[in-house]
Amino acid sequence: MYLAEKSIQLAYDPGITPHGGGLPGLFVLRQVVGSVNLFGIIAVVGALAVSAGVWAWGHHSGGHQAEASGKKGVLVSAGAALLLGAANGVVSFFSSLGSQVQ
Repeated sequence: MYLAEKSIQLAYDPGITPHGGGLPGLFVLRQVVGSVNLFGIIAVVGALAVSAGVWAWGHHSGGHQAEASGKKGVLVSAGAALLLGAANGVVSFFSSLGSQVQ
């Protein structure tokens, strides 16, 4: 009987859903997060430029380690740009997917 009571407690739906106007300052928080996202994108542009320069310098000077580091930096920068640009879509996708779990 104890196990049945535990499973009923685990299946309880608290009825909590996201609410847009529940807290003051939500508009300011959105602006701050958007600014942080923009700062990240600008930093990624700089990292991509530096990594591409290291890649080119390593290739032309025969520095295989520098060339490999530059390639890795370019790939990491491109991945970071992809994630920063797709942040809203990724969060929206997983949020809607999570709301379907019952």
